[in-house]
Amino acid sequence: MSIVKLNNQGVKNATAFGSITGLGSMTFIKKLTASSSGTLSFLNGASGVVLDNTYKEYLFTFKNIHPSAESVFSFQADTGTNTNYNQPITSTSFRAFHREDGGESGLGYITGGDQAQGTGFQHLMENPQLGTNNDENLNGYLHIFNPSSTTFVKHFIARTLSQNDDSQPGYVLDGYFAGYFNTTTALTRFQFKMASGNIDAGDICLYGIA
Repeated sequence: MSIVKLNNQGVKNATAFGSITGLGSMTFIKKLTASSSGTLSFLNGASGVVLDNTYKEYLFTFKNIHPSAESVFSFQADTGTNTNYNQPITSTSFRAFHREDGGESGLGYITGGDQAQGTGFQHLMENPQLGTNNDENLNGYLHIFNPSSTTFVKHFIARTLSQNDDSQPGYVLDGYFAGYFNTTTALTRFQFKMASGNIDAGDICLYGIA
């Protein structure tokens, strides 16, 4: 399969996943699969994980994240050997939603999904929560820019898509999240979890972008 990208510099062709001529390449690093997991953590230098200056950009992908109890999927990061996962975050978020029966839809800012120098885990979906029904799950990605920098703060962009029943006709939630870790110390680890309960199932994959 060939993917063609048009821009003001001409045509760029990708003949294999992860390789786009002229735009760098995406390299698979690590996959973690949840099984009633309290947390899923990626630590530079552990179990084949690379989160250093090998790459200036890193991408986490989420596939079929399913909770053990109604909850909100979230993440944080830390530096060096620290394991408190409480780095200061300033972020913004908004979402679009639409119900299965067409009875309700909307687009708006998520006031409960942002932080202003907060040190808590950053939400990667809107609250109403992700439920435990078999058809409720979350998919998406988190893009981290130059986490090993010791000069600049560390920006991130995320987009997630989730399905929620919430005691009414199901609806889709399309969420957008962005912000930065306000530290000039290199980030060496990232952790994902539900705000309460466990990640019952799902995969998180890490890629490096050259």
